[in-house]
Amino acid sequence: MRWILRGLLAVACLAVVAVLGLVGLDLVTQPPKPDLKALIARADAYDVRIRRDEWGVPHILGVRDADAAFGLAYAQAEDDFATIQSVVLATRGTLARTAGPKAAVTDYLVGLLDVWPTVEAGYPKLPADLRALLEAYADGVNLYAAQHPKAVTPGLLPLTGKDVLAGFVFKQPFFYGLDGELKRLNVPEEAQKEPPKGSNGLAIAPSRNADGVTRLLVNSHQPYTGPVAWYEAVVESGEGWHVAGGFFPGAPFMLHGHNADLGWANTVSKPDLFDAYRLVINPKNKNQYRLDGAWRDFQRHDVRMRVRLWGPIVIPVTKPALRSVHGPVLETPHGLYAIRYAGMGEYRQPLQYWRLNRARTLAEWRAGVAVHALPSLNYIYADGAGNIGFVHNGQYPNRREGVDWSGVLPGDRSDLIWQGYRPASTIPQLWNPRSGYVYNSNNSPFLASDPADNLKPADFPASQGLQTNVTNRALRVQELVGADHAVTDQAFRRYKFDITYSERSAEVAMVRQVTAVDPGGDADLKAAQAILRGWDRRTDVHNRAAALASLMLQPILVAQNNGDPVPAPLDTLKAAIITLKKGFGRLDPEWGQVNRIRRGKVDLPIDGAADTYRSVWGVPQKDGTLTADAGDTFIMFVDWDKHGVVRSDSIHQFGSATLDPASPHYADQTQLFATMRTKPVLFTEAQLRGHVREDYRPGKR
Repeated sequence: MRWILRGLLAVACLAVVAVLGLVGLDLVTQPPKPDLKALIARADAYDVRIRRDEWGVPHILGVRDADAAFGLAYAQAEDDFATIQSVVLATRGTLARTAGPKAAVTDYLVGLLDVWPTVEAGYPKLPADLRALLEAYADGVNLYAAQHPKAVTPGLLPLTGKDVLAGFVFKQPFFYGLDGELKRLNVPEEAQKEPPKGSNGLAIAPSRNADGVTRLLVNSHQPYTGPVAWYEAVVESGEGWHVAGGFFPGAPFMLHGHNADLGWANTVSKPDLFDAYRLVINPKNKNQYRLDGAWRDFQRHDVRMRVRLWGPIVIPVTKPALRSVHGPVLETPHGLYAIRYAGMGEYRQPLQYWRLNRARTLAEWRAGVAVHALPSLNYIYADGAGNIGFVHNGQYPNRREGVDWSGVLPGDRSDLIWQGYRPASTIPQLWNPRSGYVYNSNNSPFLASDPADNLKPADFPASQGLQTNVTNRALRVQELVGADHAVTDQAFRRYKFDITYSERSAEVAMVRQVTAVDPGGDADLKAAQAILRGWDRRTDVHNRAAALASLMLQPILVAQNNGDPVPAPLDTLKAAIITLKKGFGRLDPEWGQVNRIRRGKVDLPIDGAADTYRSVWGVPQKDGTLTADAGDTFIMFVDWDKHGVVRSDSIHQFGSATLDPASPHYADQTQLFATMRTKPVLFTEAQLRGHVREDYRPGKR
C-alpha cells in the first residue's frame, strides 16, 4: 500500500510540476510590459475635443484628420473597450490565450489565411496620410487602455496602425459568406456561428418625393453586440472630414451614413466569390499535390497558438498551414481542398473607405468605389444634387466561361485557377433610373428598381456568379414604394417600419404549405392551421397569429442564412406548437408577449420578425420567449432639401454605452427603438449647440 501511495504521490507531483512548467512557460513567453507613461504621453501629439450630447453620442472635433481619428478611438474605447480588445486579439491570432479552445479555430484561420503577411507587405504601400490616421486611431485606444490597465489583457499593448489594418483584412471576406464556405468544407462549427446579417437600403429621388427632397434610408441588419455591431458617432476635422453614421469597433472610418453632400447605405451581398479545389495528393509523398500532370510541393508554415485550458494553464499548440498555387489549403476528414476567394491578399480596404468618407461629389464617390478593394457589399447612394444609385460592389473573379463554378472544382488543372478580378467598370450598377428609386434588401441585383429600369441578367456572364434570390423585404419595397409616386416623409418612415409578409413571399408560401396538410387526429395541428389561415401576415405586438407563424419560420430562415440543413416547415410548426403550449398555455399569445427586446432592466415587446422590413431576429429562451439580438440596429433617415442641405434622424437599439450597464446610455434609446421612433442627428455645430452634456479633451489635464 505504501508503494501505491508513493506512486500516486509521484504522479501528482509530476502533474504539479507540469502545470507549473506550463504556467512558467506562458509567463516567460509573454511580451514585455508596455510603458504606460509613454503611451499616455502620445496624446500630446493630438488636438481633439469630444462632446457628448444628451444621448451620449460622441461628436468628435479634431484639428486634423488624425486628431479626429484619435478622438474617435478614445470615445469608442470608453464605450466598448472590451470588444475593441477582442477584435485586436482575434486578428492577431492570439484570442485563444484568453478565450480558450473555442477561439483556437479563429486563431488558426488568421494564420491559414495569411492575414499578417498581407498586412506586413501592404501597410508600407498605403498613403502616408492614411497610415498616420490608422496610427492615430491606435494611439486613441492605447491612451484609454493605459489609463485603465486593469481592463487590459496582457500582451495587448501597444496597438499599432497595422492592427487596425488587420481587422479589415481578416473580417471583410466574411461579409459575403467566406465563413459559411469554410464551414461547408468542414472547418469546425465553433468559428462560424454568428447571428444573421442582412440589411435594407433605399434611396428616393426628388422626382418621386412629394416635397422634392432626396431621401436615403440607412438600415443595416447586424448583431446587437460584438465585433460587427454598430456604434454611432459624428466626426469632424479642420481638414474637411465631416461624417455622421455607423462605425464598427476597431474601425476608424464611417462605414455608412452621410456627410454634408452625400451618403450611402450598405447591404450584405452574397455573389459567388469563392472557389474550392479538390486536391490529388501524391500517394508516395503527402507533401505534394498534382497539377497539370506533375507533383508540386506544398508551401508550409506553422501556426503557433497558445490556448488557455483552465485558470492560469495555457498550452502551446502548433498546427501546420499548407498553401498551394490556388491558395490556402484545408485539411478535412474527406480530403484536402485548396480555396481561392475574393479579398485574398487584399490590404487596401481602408483606402477605399477613406476615399468614400472624403468624397464631396458623385464623381469623387464613384472614384472611391473604383479603388476596388472591398470584396463585396451593396451600396445604395444618394446626394444633395438629387442623384441616386445602386452598386452591387464586388471583386468578381476573372473566371473563364463555360465552366460550372458552383461546385467543387478539380484541383489538378491550372486553367481553372483564376487570376485577378474583372475590372471595376464591370461592377453591376444602376444610376438615376426613370422610376426615381433604388433599393436592396439582400436580394438579386436584377431587382433594384421598377422592372423597366432594372439591370438585365443577359448583360452579365454566368461566371460572375450574381445572386438571383428574392427576399420578402424586396417584395415589400416593390409593393409599397413601387406603388407610391409622391412619397412623403411620413410614408417613407412607415415603409421602413413595415411589419408585413408579402403574399408573394417564400414565408407565406410555407404557411400555405403547412395549412394544406391533413392534420389527421392531431388536434393541436388542426388548431394551429386554423390560426394560420386567419393570419393577416402582419407581425405587430398585438397579433395573435404572428407567434405561431414566426416561430415556425425563423428556424428555416436561420438555416438558409447559415447554409445549414433546412428543416421542414411542418416540423418547425410542430416545435412552435410545443413551445407556445409550454410557455404560454395557448397557441395564440400576443406576439409582443413572445417577441421581446431586453437590455439590462429594460424588457419590452417589439414589433417585426425575421425578413420583415422591420427586421427582428430573436434568440429562443427557456420560457418560450425570444430575445431580439440581430436585425434592425442602427437606423438613419437622411434627406437633402431642394437647396442640398442635409438633415438626418437616427436610432440605436440600445445606446452609446455598448458594454457599460452602469452608464445612463446603456439602454436609453431602447424605448424609442422598440416603438419605432428616432432622434435628430446633431450634425452641425449649430445643431449641437445647447445639447452638449460632456466636453473634454482626451489625454489633456
